[in-house]
This record gives sequence, structure tokens and C-alpha cells, in this order.
Amino acid sequence: MTSGDYLGSVTGQTVADEDLNANIFDNLDGDSDKSAPALSEAAAGELAAKDEELKSLNNKYLRLAAEFDNYKRLAQRDQRDQIRFGNEQLLKELLPVVDNLERAIKAAKDGPAAGGLVQGVDLTLKQLQGVLGKFGVQSIPTMGQPFDPSGHQAVATVSSTDVPDQHVVEEFQRGYRLHDRILRPAMVTVSSGSESGSNEVDSQN
Repeated sequence: MTSGDYLGSVTGQTVADEDLNANIFDNLDGDSDKSAPALSEAAAGELAAKDEELKSLNNKYLRLAAEFDNYKRLAQRDQRDQIRFGNEQLLKELLPVVDNLERAIKAAKDGPAAGGLVQGVDLTLKQLQGVLGKFGVQSIPTMGQPFDPSGHQAVATVSSTDVPDQHVVEEFQRGYRLHDRILRPAMVTVSSGSESGSNEVDSQN
């Protein structure tokens, strides 16, 4: 074998080896290109799942926050009502005392020697009414007022030429209101206009 033949053989072998190596690298690159999309899709699916989970948790948080806010408002309202109306029963029990004082004053004025008795009881009554007023108790207007079922309890109707129809003619028992709540309605007689006669009505009307 001559040197030229040897060199040609070596050169041919080298070229063949280079082609083989190129084919191997091409195959590796091809395999990598084929597997890359699969990995990308898996990662995208996992990311989408995490995103959905995050949205679900965020919605749960928002719902819980809204429910807690509603609960807090209700609790605050109940607390305010408790402060405003917590002594309602006590004040109801005091109302008959006011009634008796009013009756005593009226009886003393109608009888002889009213004098100091009337003055003393009158001062006591005003003092008690002042105490009730500090706690938000106010009397319900009646005389000459339009009949109001929410604050008036009609016990009778009478004809009247002086008082318009469906207006209060007389008050039998004073009614009281605690802030915007009725402690007890006023017992009244209601005008039926100029018609003759009087009719009793249900005390619940």
C-alpha cells in the first residue's frame, strides 16, 4: 500500500466517522425537540391547576370576610339595642308610679285643702318624669291628635262637633315611648265626627 492509498483510507474513515457523529447528534437533537413539547404541556397543566386552586382559595377568603363583616355589623347593632333598651322592663314598672302620682294630684286638686300636698306630689312627679326623660322615656301626645294605632289604644268612640273625625277626644291613661319603641300605648277615646251616640271598640284596634 502506498502512502497515497493509506492517506485516502484514513481520510475516508475520518469522513465516515464525522458523518456518523453528525447523525448521532442530529438524532439527539431530534429526540430533545420531540420531548420538549411534552414537558412544556405538563408544566402548563400543573400551572393551570395551581391557578384554579388559588382562585378557589381566594373566593373562599372573600366569602368568609363578607360573612364576618355581616356578623360584626349584627353584633354591633345588638349591642346598641342592648344599651338603649336594656332597662326597658324597669322603666315599664315605674310607669304605674307615675300614674298614681298623677291621680293623687288630680284628687287633691278636686278636694278641699289641696295646698302643700298637691305641691309636694307635683314636685315629686316632675322629678320622676325628669329621670325617665334622661333614659329616653317620653309621653305620647294624645289630645286633639289624629288617632295613631301604633301609639294609641282606642277604648271608645264618641260623636263630637269640636274634634274632627278619627281624632283623640279624651285620654284615659297616658302612653309612653322609649326612644323609637312603644313602652305602652295611650288609652284614648276617639271622635266619630258629628254622628250621635258612642260605640265601644275593641281595645286592640
